[in-house]
Amino acid sequence: MSDAIPTPAADPADRVPAVPAPPPRGPRNPPEQVAKDGEVASDDESRSPANRRRRGSRGGRTTPVTTLAPDAPDLPDPPGEGKAAPEAAARALIRRPNASGNQPKIGDTRPAPPKAASAPAAPAAPARSGRRGVANQPAKVGASAPESGVDDAGDGPSRKRRRRGGRGRGTAIGGKALGGTPEPETPVELDEETLERRRGRERKGKPVGRYQMCVHVQPEATQIAVLEGRSLIEHYVSRPSDDANQIHGNIYIGRVQNVLPGMEAAFVDIGTPKNAVLYRGDVQYDSEDVDDKGPGGKGGGGGGGGGGKDADVRIEQLLRPGQTVLCQVTKNPIGTKGARLTQEVSLAGRFVVLIPNSSTYGISKRLSDEERKRLRRILDAVRPDGQGLIVRTAAEGATPEELRRDVERLLKQWGQIEALAARSSAPHLLYREPPLAVRVIREEFNKDYRGVIIDDVELHREVHEYVAALIPELADRIELYDDPALPIFERQHVHEQLHKALDRKVWLPSGGSLIIERTEALTVIDVNTGKNVGSSNLEETVFRNNLEAAEEIARQLRLRDIGGIIVIDFIDMEIRKNREQVLKVFKDCLSRDKTRTQVFDISELGLVEMTRKRVSEGLVESFSAICPSCNGRGIILDDSLL
Repeated sequence: MSDAIPTPAADPADRVPAVPAPPPRGPRNPPEQVAKDGEVASDDESRSPANRRRRGSRGGRTTPVTTLAPDAPDLPDPPGEGKAAPEAAARALIRRPNASGNQPKIGDTRPAPPKAASAPAAPAAPARSGRRGVANQPAKVGASAPESGVDDAGDGPSRKRRRRGGRGRGTAIGGKALGGTPEPETPVELDEETLERRRGRERKGKPVGRYQMCVHVQPEATQIAVLEGRSLIEHYVSRPSDDANQIHGNIYIGRVQNVLPGMEAAFVDIGTPKNAVLYRGDVQYDSEDVDDKGPGGKGGGGGGGGGGKDADVRIEQLLRPGQTVLCQVTKNPIGTKGARLTQEVSLAGRFVVLIPNSSTYGISKRLSDEERKRLRRILDAVRPDGQGLIVRTAAEGATPEELRRDVERLLKQWGQIEALAARSSAPHLLYREPPLAVRVIREEFNKDYRGVIIDDVELHREVHEYVAALIPELADRIELYDDPALPIFERQHVHEQLHKALDRKVWLPSGGSLIIERTEALTVIDVNTGKNVGSSNLEETVFRNNLEAAEEIARQLRLRDIGGIIVIDFIDMEIRKNREQVLKVFKDCLSRDKTRTQVFDISELGLVEMTRKRVSEGLVESFSAICPSCNGRGIILDDSLL
């Protein structure tokens, strides 16, 4: 007897009426007529005219798929990658304290007022060339014009001297790239009262400050260490080989290689080993540049005047392979990902950031209300026609003459960049950032630094000339270290702190520890009590251990330059007040970090989720290479069992 279940007889009512077979199709084209130039013809094209489907009917044309070469670089993270909802991101943003102690205010950026009669004239823009987006490329204030700025070069091309740790050099037709080491200028004459006010504090004739900068120059690399007291908080490395990788802020004239509609991005050849990426949101255009017949989009554009963000305009309507574009690097290439570009070009001086071809300007929100009013009155007199300006925090206390000279220097530099772009062939480097030491001093050095110690004679001279021209009141804080018996990093105890920063385990003062692990998607930090046994009760021991961990984690994030998504596993605390106190201390420590950070509340599992803007690969990567045996996994598989 079989165990199979008999199939019930079909009900005639459930039967589906037979569908008549479709008529036979016409003869297809022979295979040799199907392909052209390596492309496969669509189904409509391969049929006879009588049996070809109407466009728009079911089963119509298929969109061709764009494929990349195997050696093409990975795309950087899209603009919205790793970002929280706008409301949550606003609550989680860590703000740096401003001069008046008030929180930054919304609405500081506004359209520029009518130009005063005494304003300096902007350099005439060259005539529009046949290459779209080069000679008369509009630019607006945006992601490329941060508070930190991008430039501080002198009035002309750099001297023909050997640069340490410098950026890429232009070699294409059209002339030498601008920028590099700034040329020395005549210092602005300041009265003794102004110099005394801006000089900073002194004790027994020696400068007093919270920070100190040490510059160690070697043939193979230049290293810069920033100390807070005696603790190392930031470290920078620049090598001559970084010309192709450390290119943030450089301006190029590039050639579009291919456009990816599915990613709303385009690969652009800027002369570096990896092609850079230009996303749709970073493209600036005029309405006449929009291709009305572009696939999948509506004609017309809607971006007239440049900088349109109309969603109906697709990137394939704005960019074509072979087109030349003027662009600026906003993010260095990291790992297998190419650099990120923008057409919102910005040039920064010591006191202001110039936004070419823009009518908007703003003033740093970290300045007091009275200082912002004073600076706005000065800007109304020095603002150039058709150019935007952003006043930096360093402009606090600056005289009208200093601001005027800063604006004129940047206007002259932008005119030189436009002229070089008009006579250059893509890809070509138009402007490069100054050397690392000058760049860091431009962004960081102020009266809070008790000194900058440099152990190289030539670099000391360059930096001293630069500081004497722009910050004469602090020129005496640039010192030359010439002790041959002991290297500067040994004297300042930097080496031993660097070795600790390269370890995955960090010890806390009370005996607890941190374990820092980096993955492809995020960084995980685990807090442990370790050898900390406390003295009163478990909750108090955990609370004190977490407080120490919060301060040390904020320091390690800056020192190791960890970016992206970060998850911190604090030890569980039962009392809500203790959890809030730990989070407050953590945010206060992060407020001294100039890199943008966002911190969310502690979850029920004791986890803190945060993000930190990724600026570079990080400290560990700058001192290491991937192991050839395990390919960076940290394990070796037993092949005998596989």
